[in-house]
Amino acid sequence: MNALKALHTEQDQAVWLDFVARGFIAKGELKALVENDGLRGVTSNPSIFEKAIGHSDEYDASLKGVMEQGDSRVIDLYEGLAIADIQAAADVLRPVYEASDGADGYVSLEVSPYLALQTEETLEEARRLHKAVGRDNLMVKVPATPEGIPAIRQLTAEGISINVTLLFSQGEYEKVARAFVEGLAERARNGGDVSRIASVASFFISRIDVLVDKLLDEKIAAANDPDQKAALEHLKGKVAIANAKLAYQRYKAVFGEAAWTGLAEKGAKAQRLLWASTGTKNKAYRDVLYVEELIGPNTVNTMPPATMDAFRDHGEVRNAIEEDVAGAEAVMARLSEAGIDIDAVARQLVEEGVQLFIDAADKLLGAVAGKRVALLGHRLDGQSLKLGDALATETGKAVEAWRASGAIRRLWAHDTTVWSGADEDKWLGWLRIVEDELERADAYAALSAWVRSRAFSDVVVLGMGGSSLGPEVLGLTYGNRDGFPKLSILDSTHPDEVRALEATLDLPRTLFIVASKSGSTLEPNVFRDYFLARMKAVVGDRAGEHFLSVTDPGSAMEKEAEADGFRQIFHGVPQIGGRYSVLSAFGLVPAACIGIDVKDFLERARIMVRSCGPAVPPTENPGVLLGAAMGTAGLAGRDKVTIVASPAIASFGGWAEQLIAESTGKQGKGLIPIDGEPVDVPAAYGHDRVFVYLRLDGHADERQDETLRGLERDGHPVVRITLDTVEQLPQEFFRFEMATAVAGALLGINPFDQPDVEASKIETKKLFEAAEASGALPPETPVFEDETIALYADPANAGALPAAATDGLEAGLKAQVARLKAGDYLALLAYVPRNAANHATLQQARLAIRDAKHVATCLEFGPRFLHSTGQAYKGGPDSGVFVQITADPTEDLAIPGRKLGFGTVVAAQARGDLSVLSERGRRALRIHIKGGDVPAGLKRIAAALTAAAG
Repeated sequence: MNALKALHTEQDQAVWLDFVARGFIAKGELKALVENDGLRGVTSNPSIFEKAIGHSDEYDASLKGVMEQGDSRVIDLYEGLAIADIQAAADVLRPVYEASDGADGYVSLEVSPYLALQTEETLEEARRLHKAVGRDNLMVKVPATPEGIPAIRQLTAEGISINVTLLFSQGEYEKVARAFVEGLAERARNGGDVSRIASVASFFISRIDVLVDKLLDEKIAAANDPDQKAALEHLKGKVAIANAKLAYQRYKAVFGEAAWTGLAEKGAKAQRLLWASTGTKNKAYRDVLYVEELIGPNTVNTMPPATMDAFRDHGEVRNAIEEDVAGAEAVMARLSEAGIDIDAVARQLVEEGVQLFIDAADKLLGAVAGKRVALLGHRLDGQSLKLGDALATETGKAVEAWRASGAIRRLWAHDTTVWSGADEDKWLGWLRIVEDELERADAYAALSAWVRSRAFSDVVVLGMGGSSLGPEVLGLTYGNRDGFPKLSILDSTHPDEVRALEATLDLPRTLFIVASKSGSTLEPNVFRDYFLARMKAVVGDRAGEHFLSVTDPGSAMEKEAEADGFRQIFHGVPQIGGRYSVLSAFGLVPAACIGIDVKDFLERARIMVRSCGPAVPPTENPGVLLGAAMGTAGLAGRDKVTIVASPAIASFGGWAEQLIAESTGKQGKGLIPIDGEPVDVPAAYGHDRVFVYLRLDGHADERQDETLRGLERDGHPVVRITLDTVEQLPQEFFRFEMATAVAGALLGINPFDQPDVEASKIETKKLFEAAEASGALPPETPVFEDETIALYADPANAGALPAAATDGLEAGLKAQVARLKAGDYLALLAYVPRNAANHATLQQARLAIRDAKHVATCLEFGPRFLHSTGQAYKGGPDSGVFVQITADPTEDLAIPGRKLGFGTVVAAQARGDLSVLSERGRRALRIHIKGGDVPAGLKRIAAALTAAAG
């Protein structure tokens, strides 16, 4: 009989194998060990599965088969593989289980190490795994952490067999043994069967000697007395075995007490000590040391394959566990005398053990994530980061810090300490909105069918910020679909723009979507009032049939929509801020109305949601990687996130601009997104940029490709994101949401509030209400005025621009542009109609400034940017130089139910904007075009800017 088999037949010690792998089971090797060596159990852990799955291709076929049925979460892919292996191993060991009356024949599967410090979550996962495996001879592994011990007691009471892991201390072992006894006692009191429950307490061996020997070496090096050195040297390699022998004595004591005897009479099986980590780490020690010295009755030794092979070859079988117990006590006493606290050693090893299993789990899940990406192929948008050595190094550090701290799991768990510890947990509904909305896909399909049946020619979203920017991307990217209306956006209160939009509409065939989360935002309310009155004038009492509303439950807008007989009201999610709402009803209602298949849209988005999920380690997590790159770049001074996109998806930049600016720009920190600035040669830029390039394969702009390659060669950081088709754009909404949340964490801010946007709203409301009461906005005094232009500035800015007061527009703009320095940006804030002609005029001037001054430039149209980049301009870094442009409308437009018209609204918004910029100490100058000739006024301003560029 070989030595392995003799362990059980002669000494009543069960041999378990600390290893599992699919091929090992499938080829019959596990069964051979059972038959030839008397193997009686199998243990697994994340490290074992990481080696099996991550370092072989034997699971690839199974993964491919699952993925061919549809995408899956990384954690589900892993668990599917692991559970199949555990079930197969359990089936091999089932005869041992039956023959031993349930004492042996177990296979162990570990609760996620991420839950080691969470009692309730451990309980939930243990129950779930027990049910999923569906084998009586399963043991669920639970760590002996302070949080794990109550779970061990409860699970035992529920009849689940437990393998308690990460035991190093005699005291902690005794707590575990008593928790097991208490759990069984509770089960017995409740009338449960205690005879079919088994448990082992995995007491780790070699790791103790590794750490203690290191501490002894330090003591030896510090000692001067040769005898003391020799005494310390003599302890090396002895502490782990002594500690285990004394733990065995505690086992005998606990399971010799009356509390246990009564349970034993009911058929209960004692929890056995299982010697774990029994492969020797120190080559100076005998390779079977931790097997031979711990042989004893009713124990288990779980061995790695190499140790099992060694013991089979030359192991010696004897009852050693109770040999020289007094000597073991002496070893522990001498260790204490040497100043080494074994309990402190045990605590350290538990902490390290949990972390080692977490590290292994990260590698394991990272390997599965990598295989999933490969199987998804072009269905998942690609991403590559070329950051340059210095930024890549710092980004790598940030990514590792996120991994080590479990930050991505904490983010998904709504842990506010990921950010500022404020109310971030109340704004994380966007994390799960895709799954939630998929459950409502039929409702969106019904809406789409209704819209088509009505043969609407136009659908208009009336909203601001997050309520309009996402739908605008969808309309411009997906285009007009047969049988469905054309989508337009109204997010400007300028009367000329409202009038211009109305002129394009066939009102009897137009559907309006009034979108506002709070329902109290000024702009969507006045838009609704205007177009509802216009529709009543055209179709009478049926006007409400031409209106949908998207708003949060219980809002004022919901009540008014009900009163006005709106066709349908869709609810937003109160836990989602506007800029994170595109994958909720705020984006999906417009999507359905223009014929987008919402279910397909969401399923494509879900691929990215799963790629950014809590089980995907930061190194494989595209959202974390992008966010880490942006956040680290910002901290390094490259805070201008320059968005470049293929022409067919160019509108995405406007949405991303709001998301990034409004989320990160506060407390004097933040990222300044740059959208709509054509990418150019390296000479055009300073050293404050990071470029994010969204490339649509098959429809890319060759000039963009070549220019980005040139920027990369010149040392500028470039992130490339590749989309196989336009229909994969939904993935980018979620990637950027996650990245922005991560960047916000690195910057140390709350990415879900917008304090400076609120300040501007308050100032605007104050001005408009005063105007409503008095009949006009309060008068202003310009610092300069001629026939067509007036200049305005607060006292501080006027004092910094004396030339504006004395010499007018050209001199004033020259002085304002001269305030730009390296690392600054220029923002043109134009409260004029947003049309192609006005954009082209200002774009030319913008680029002249960029090329001459090598600074980032922004071109924004008000008031829409107030709900977007306005937050960063007022609350972000003080690196902006602002030129606000306002104009008299050609003719005002009345708002039903209000004394004043749209012209007063837009004027109040511009004034409120400038007031808050000035209050924040920003470098701001306002240029007002008099007389309503906006094109001529813009050309004059653009010429002055171009001249100021030099």
